[in-house]
Amino acid sequence: MAGAAKRVRRASRPRLTHPALVLPLLAYLAAFYAYPVAAMMFRSIAEPHWTLDNFRKIVETPVFLYVLWLTFRIAFVVTIAALLLGFPVAYLLARIDRTKSNLLMMLVLLPFWTSILVRTYAWMVLLGREGIVNQFLLWIGATDAPIRLLNTTFAVYVAMVHILLPFMILPLYSVIRGIDGNLMRAAEGLGATPLGVFRQIVLPLSLPGIAAGCLLVFILALGFFITPALVGGPRDLMIAVLIQQQVELFNWPFASALAVLLLASALLAFAAIAKRLGLEEAIGRAAR
Repeated sequence: MAGAAKRVRRASRPRLTHPALVLPLLAYLAAFYAYPVAAMMFRSIAEPHWTLDNFRKIVETPVFLYVLWLTFRIAFVVTIAALLLGFPVAYLLARIDRTKSNLLMMLVLLPFWTSILVRTYAWMVLLGREGIVNQFLLWIGATDAPIRLLNTTFAVYVAMVHILLPFMILPLYSVIRGIDGNLMRAAEGLGATPLGVFRQIVLPLSLPGIAAGCLLVFILALGFFITPALVGGPRDLMIAVLIQQQVELFNWPFASALAVLLLASALLAFAAIAKRLGLEEAIGRAAR
């Protein structure tokens, strides 16, 4: 009887429901993300008084429009380059033995163990006038004098692709790993060429991973600050660097307007890619 009464009391206690488990996270996001973002949006239209002049200034000033266009161009080129470089690596990792795959995956993840600032400084050393790249070009006779590689758009592309490449490889690897190898063997048995197998089987089934990887790389590239600020030149001014300059000038309302524009651009990119390329499926596969 005592055991039965104890079980009844235990059953009558309120159980912790699933929504309650996420309350600490929701409280953290509300305090340290939602509130700052809301304050930023409010400041962009409420200081020094209620006005849309900050956004009107962005639209009516060619320099700011050029910076916005340049930011999208750099993010797009970096995303395409990361996709072209990352897809073969992800395909190789997904198709070889898991032991070898895990070893190679450690090399892919190795950049995560190093600060972005340190990696950017490493590229500054490599691409400098006395850097290894210029010394190699002089040694093979490709040039008679050191060429300018640092503080160029080329340096921005190279450094950003290197830093963001793992974000492309990981989603691709997760999705390609889940493709049934029997499908490819069956296609080969039916006479399909390697290019046909890739075009008709591998590529369509990899689209969710491509969507997730492109989304991650593109959105991260939109907000990149350290790398373009250090290895880029005056003509490689991205919107994050412009925001930092406005903050240094204590022009907080205009900096907030630029930040809102950057946030809206990232949300639009997310919505477009998620709608067209099946991002939810990619996230589901990655979770498995």
